[in-house]
Formats: sequence, C-alpha cells, structure tokens
Amino acid sequence: MRTLSTLIIALMSVFFASEGFGMRIKDMASIKGVRSNQLLGYGLVIGLDGTGDQTSQTFFTGQSMKNMLEQMGIVVPDSVNLQVKNVAAVMVQAELPPFAKPGQTIDVTVSSIGNAKSLRAGALVMTQLKGVDGRVYAVAQGNLIVGGFSAEGGNGSSVTVNSTTGGRIPNGATVERAVPTPLATATSIQLNLHDADFTTAKRVADTINGYLGSQFATARDSVSIDVDMPLTIDAKITLISEIENIEVEPAERVARVIVNSRTGTVVIGNRVEVLPAAVSHGNLTVSVAESSDVSQPGAFSDGETVTTQESAVTIQEDAIPMFLIGPTVTLKDLVEAVNGVGASPGDLVSILQALEEVGALRAQLVVI
Repeated sequence: MRTLSTLIIALMSVFFASEGFGMRIKDMASIKGVRSNQLLGYGLVIGLDGTGDQTSQTFFTGQSMKNMLEQMGIVVPDSVNLQVKNVAAVMVQAELPPFAKPGQTIDVTVSSIGNAKSLRAGALVMTQLKGVDGRVYAVAQGNLIVGGFSAEGGNGSSVTVNSTTGGRIPNGATVERAVPTPLATATSIQLNLHDADFTTAKRVADTINGYLGSQFATARDSVSIDVDMPLTIDAKITLISEIENIEVEPAERVARVIVNSRTGTVVIGNRVEVLPAAVSHGNLTVSVAESSDVSQPGAFSDGETVTTQESAVTIQEDAIPMFLIGPTVTLKDLVEAVNGVGASPGDLVSILQALEEVGALRAQLVVI
C-alpha cells in the first residue's frame, strides 16, 4: 500500500514567509479600470472537406449562408434548402487587452456550435466581435489552426486525437474601436489586491508612502488602496511605473487544509497546527462467500436430488493502534503519525474532519 507521502501533493509553505520575502505591487494588485474585455461573435467557417454541419439538422447554418449570400447580391429562394457540407457555424471569442488601439491585432478562438465533425483546413469568414454593450470592437477573419486530428475507416471505426471542432487564429482579429479609460482625467487611481487582506493593504499603503516620502496612498478596505495622482498624463505614467515595481512583504495567509474529494489530493499549509488529541481509525471488513452443495437422498427413499446454497460470513477488523497527538504538533509530525498506522488518503481526510469537529485542528478545512 502506498503511504500518504506519495499522495500528498505538497507539505510545504504555500503561504508567504514571515521574513525577507517581498512581492512587487504589480504582481499582487491591479489598477481599477485597467483590464481586458471579453468579445464574442457568430460566424461561419468555410472550406471544410465535407466535415461541416449537416444543415438538415442545424438549420441556422443554412440560414446564415442565405443571409451572407444575400449581402453579396445573391438571392436564394426560401424554398431552397441549402445542403453545404463544407460550412460550419461557429462562435468566435477574443480578449481585448487594456489600451488596445484601432489597427492592432489580437488572437481569436473559434468553436463549432453545430454538428460539424472537424474544422480542420477551414477559414473563418469576416466576423464582427462585440462587447457586452453590443458595440463592435474588432473584426475577425483568417485560416484556422486546429490541433486535433481525426480519421475514419470504411467500416465505421474512427480515431480522434484531441479536439477537431475548435481552433485558433493568431492575430486573427483587427481592433476597430478602443475602450475608453478614465486614467487621463483621473486625479487618483485605485489598486485592488488579488487576495483580500487588511494587513497586506495597510502594508502596501505604508510602503508607497514611505517610498514617495509623503501621504499619497490610503487603504480603503481589505482590497483597495487609493493613490493620489498628478494632473499630467506623463507624470501619472511615471508615478505608476515607480509604484508597481515597489516590493511589499505580504501578510501571511489564513491557515488552510485543502482536500480534493475527487482525486484524494491533500494540500496542507505552513501555519496549520494541531492541538492535543487521541486518534484511532480502524477498518472493518465484511466478507460473504457463497457455495453450492448437492443433497443426495438415501437409497429407495423416493427422494429428489436438490442443490442447496451455503453462505459463509466472516468479519475482520484491522488492529490499528490509537496514536496520541501531543501539544503544538507540527504538520510533519501529524503526517508521520498517520503514516505509521498505515492510513490511506481517505483515512487522512476523515481524521482531519474529526480533528476539526473536536476543535483540535487550527486551520480552515476546505473540501473542493
């Protein structure tokens, strides 16, 4: 049986050290309003080798084809049901980075929404990409790069490697509209920490003020720090550049034990402590064995030969000793004690849950 040490992913300090460890502000916080924006569009991929949508089942693909042809001056009668197997309806996704300007290009992801078998060798027709406000911010078009591959034999057997119904177009969209930001006219900026913590917010504000030599920054809550800005845009950029490279020692995170109930993975943080407790965790095994027997009557008894079933039930309980957890036990001592009695990862989870119930586990037990 494998010991717990082979299944516990990390017995390490996943939280910050208490001395001599700093992070740049740009790594622990972001500026309010300076963010990317999600774009979405509906389009058609053409040029497929018979692996497109079956328009008899996905009517919107044929409808889209008619609309596109009508925009080009080709009128398709309503009575005509297009059966074009080299076309697939797709959704196009992109992420518009902050301060992106018209004329710049961004990557796009293309995913089939019909019953196309593959988008390999296809080309995306010009597609408008809209933001959540319904306005067009980019236009996408180009040849798809599909990482998957599929092959099918005449008898119906097939082999598929990765996904063939999705792909990417590097630099496949051109930005048409910039997202306005209030940075040019703002008299202050707001730094938002990625991980909420009052101590870290206070340290960031104090460090900025100490670096700049004046009261520029103020912590508003466990996430936000307001920083006063100069009026001119070049002075703002200079000040932000200096601030984001200042190193701050973050506060130690809350002690946690993370348990993945699906994989049995257990990750235990550095600050986890266990109070005195006695633990015994045994395994009870019940075995039921079925056997058949033949009952033969005596001679001249006019009886019948019958088959009978016999059951043998045995109960076995493993003799696992109780182990004692002393005061201020470290995480390493706890794991070694559990390993010493041959407990499994599932047993460790049960022990940790029981320790939390009795108040002996000084940490948050999080099951995901």
